Amino acid sequence: MEEPKYRIRAQYTGATVTVYQAYAPEIGLPSARDGRFPAAWKRDRMTWIKPSFLWMMYRCGWGAKESQETVLAVEIAREGFEWALENAFLSHYEQGLHADHAAWKSQLKQAPARVQWDPERDLRLRPLPHRSLQLGLTGEAARRYADEWTVSITDVTPLAHTVHAHVREGDLAAARRLLPRERPYPVRAGALAHLLATTPEVTPAGVPGLPAGGLSATASARR
Repeated sequence: MEEPKYRIRAQYTGATVTVYQAYAPEIGLPSARDGRFPAAWKRDRMTWIKPSFLWMMYRCGWGAKESQETVLAVEIAREGFEWALENAFLSHYEQGLHADHAAWKSQLKQAPARVQWDPERDLRLRPLPHRSLQLGLTGEAARRYADEWTVSITDVTPLAHTVHAHVREGDLAAARRLLPRERPYPVRAGALAHLLATTPEVTPAGVPGLPAGGLSATASARR
């Protein structure tokens, strides 16, 4: 079955969803050790979280890029993730979705979160036709991510290096077996309509490829 162009894929449980970030060791290592972000983690800056492990590998070069040597799997409350999505704004102006460029710019500046859809990556980090969610958090969202929503933080740098080693050796089957199990994330029909870059793809049934069943009706209000 062909993958829909826009769909959130993530590793998740009934209560949490896993997102990825990469940091320099002075931030990443204490975060993983203590299970929370340290005071040195700047809560007044925008931080980008990624549900896709392979897109994170593309972004950080399998943990080889400078200041991205420590790859973290951050397990956060689904309630927080869904609040961020519901309050997010698309990171670029889209005619037909936004009233005009000035209104989009003003609303984006005020939004606590923003979304962009970048090409998903395969094991060789080549772009795929479908898109992967990148969720930028700022202001209230960044602070709540660090201090309220985070449930656990795991250093997955060894996993990144092992998967990369299999890819370099040409053993893609072995690499694939180690990947986190990412599934379509359940969202309520139409819940992401304000975040779709191509409005004609929205069907009467809701956002294509995004199964019904939540964003939860009970959801409260860096890299």
